[in-house]
Order: sequence, then structure tokens, then C-alpha cells
Amino acid sequence: MSSLARIPERYAPQIPARGRFSRHVRGAHARGRLVVQPRMGFADLATMREGLLGVRGAHATAIGTITLDSYTRVNDHDSARQALRTGAELNGFPLVAHGPEATRELLGSVSGPDFPVQVRHGSALPYPLFRAMVEAGVDATEGGPVSYCLPYSRAPISEAVKAWARCCELIAAQPDPMHLESFGGCMLGQLCPPSLLVALSVLEALFFREHGLSDISLSYAQQTHPGQDMEAIAALRRLAGERLARADWHVVLYTFMGVFPRTSVGSYRILEESVRLAVRTGSERLIVKTPAEAHRIPTITENVDALEFAASIARDEAERAPETVATDTGIYEEARLLVDSTLEMAPTVGEALVRAFGRGHLDVPYCLHQDNANKSRAYVDPAGMLQWAEPGRMPLRVARGASRRPVSARGLLTMLGFNERRFDREQMTQGHLRQLQYAAPAGRRRVS
Repeated sequence: MSSLARIPERYAPQIPARGRFSRHVRGAHARGRLVVQPRMGFADLATMREGLLGVRGAHATAIGTITLDSYTRVNDHDSARQALRTGAELNGFPLVAHGPEATRELLGSVSGPDFPVQVRHGSALPYPLFRAMVEAGVDATEGGPVSYCLPYSRAPISEAVKAWARCCELIAAQPDPMHLESFGGCMLGQLCPPSLLVALSVLEALFFREHGLSDISLSYAQQTHPGQDMEAIAALRRLAGERLARADWHVVLYTFMGVFPRTSVGSYRILEESVRLAVRTGSERLIVKTPAEAHRIPTITENVDALEFAASIARDEAERAPETVATDTGIYEEARLLVDSTLEMAPTVGEALVRAFGRGHLDVPYCLHQDNANKSRAYVDPAGMLQWAEPGRMPLRVARGASRRPVSARGLLTMLGFNERRFDREQMTQGHLRQLQYAAPAGRRRVS
């Protein structure tokens, strides 16, 4: 049996997949395939279409991505239109500036039941964008009132909650609602302990449910210790199974989002670890990164290479005997406590999130947003595990023997570079050399 199918039934969704996006993901999972997806966005319609066709043609079970530009994320659509008129460079696809009709035509030329497309954006106040996505017939998008507010915006959480409530209700009212993915498991990319990532992903999923959505996914970003990550994803699946019984949900894992290895070998090794983690934990979908991302925006070819490499590693891992290397540090219990105690603060999930952050009951380490208390601190211990050093006012206990020393600027930089050093400095095995042939641009070896 493929290791993709080893997840206990009680930690899996219990209702049939409804939307095209979820049908594709869960159908692939049932066949023992990991769905892989790039982070890719280009400004002009022709290049964006070429990129999507490249992903569709990859020898991998892939989903397309349209990542939006910075102007669109902050609703500065006039500047995006000006950039299109003048040919100024944009770092993504300006969906609103292009207009729903052009976007619908683009999607119609590349997407289908076996190749849905997700729009990724980063907007804290995204109602104009959601309206345009609905008109364009977009399959899926992502974000959330916390996960797209704290890292990317100065908007108050209360405003983000109201905006995201309108967005959820807008798509819930459609005959064929978009899939919505919580970005809550990816807060700041790194140095946020797993229990808080799990809790935020579940809380955002509950917020989506509260506003009428049932086709959703929950996220988690690879951190610094594979065993701890396995424990965290198991906790996420368990909580989702308990709290989202009437929803169609799945889990999406992100290849590490922090300071990336500088070498090509190191980059492929961290991607490999994330793929194996996804397969071992029964995660249905993986967002990959490429070696180029430590230096610049990757090309279409580099994105396809990364997807095909990931597919080859997923196939290899699925054929291996299962490994049990998860830690047992109480992540589930901490995450459940954070979820339950937050929900007790108000009659709705949205109000509860606003109050919880206002009181420091939820507190993302090193996050400078004005609505985040920023009293909590985390550190990477000698074994590479991400631990609480100081929980602030959150109802959590610091582990016995945890470092309580203040984190210096140098110490913070050292922790931020932990995975960069770990994957760039370790020696490559012959197995890694063989695996890298799948991703070599010259004469790529195709895998199914």
C-alpha cells in the first residue's frame, strides 16, 4: 500500500469532495499520488499562459498557480494598470488590472478537471480581488484574516476579519464555490513553534466554516526538525478531523519558507526532505520551492524541474517501508488548548480571533504588527527542534530545560539561517546524486 494512504480514517475528511479543485486533489491522493504545486506568477497574459502550460505538461501530478503582484495585493490597481501600459516590471500577475474577462479566457485555455488552478495573493483586505476571481471562474485561492494580515499588512485584525467574512460569504453564495486554503500554518515562514501554526490553521478553517464554506484546506510549513514536523502535521490532521466533520478538507504542506539554502544541492535536499515529510504524513498537496528562489524569481523551466524532482522523490518514498520518526512533545495538546481557549472568548470565531490577539492570548513570535503583542519568543534547540523560550501571555508552559535567555540580534540571525547551514554544509550521499538527475535541466529525465 502506498504510504500516502496510511493516515487513519478518523483523521481524514468524511464527506465526498465537492469542487473541482478538491476532487482533483483527493482523487490523486486515493491513487497514491502527491499533488505538487509551484509558486509562479508572471505579469503578462502570454507568459502566464506559457507557465501554466509548462506546469500542466510536467511529469508530475500538478496543480497550476497564478501568484499575484504586490500592487494587486494592496488594492493599488491603478498602479498595476499603469505598469501594464508602460511595460514596467511586476512581480506577479495583476488579475484585477487585466480584468475578469481576460483572466477567464486565460484559465479557459489551460485549466480543466485534471488541471485546476489556484490564485495566490497575500492581501489582507481582498474583497475587490475576490469579486474579480468569482467573475473569472477561479478554482481556488488562499489566505485568511490572520495569516494574510499579520505578516503582510498594517490593517487592524478587526478590519481583516470583516473583509474576509465578506469574501467567504461571497464565494459561499456561488453555485460552484471556490476552494479556500488557510495560510495559518505558515506564519512568518519560520520561528513560529508548531503548536501555534496548527492552532492558527484550524482557527482560520473554523472561520471559513462559520461563513458558509465547506471546501477548504489547512496548511503547515516545514520547519527545522522532520520528527517535530511529523508530529505537528499529525496534530493538525487530528484536530481537523475532530472540528471539521462536515467539511471537505485536506492538508497542504509548504517546503521551507524561511532563509533557503544558497547552493543548488542544498536547495534540492531541503525540497527532498519536504517531499518525504508530505508522503509520510499523508499530506495531500505540497507547495514546492526551487533552488533559484534564494537569489531571484525562478523561470518556468526551473519551476517544472522542481515539480518533476518532487514527483520522483514522492514516488520513491511511497515505495519505501514506512518510517516512524515523529517526536512526542505535546503539540496536539498545546494546539487544542489554544483553539479551545480562543473560541471561548467570543460567540463567533472572528470576534474570538480579534480578542485573542488583543489580549496576547495568541501571539506570533517576532511579528511586528500593531495588533500582535510580540511578547512570545522561540528558539531552535541543539537538536534542531523549534521550542518556546517565552510564551508571553499565551496559556502555555515552557518545556523544562528550555532556554529563557533573551534572544540577541546575532542569535536571531543564527536561528534564521539554521536550515540554510544544515542543508548547504552536510555532505551529499550517492543517493542524492542519483536523485538530482531528475531535476537537471539538461536532458531532464521525466517521471510519471
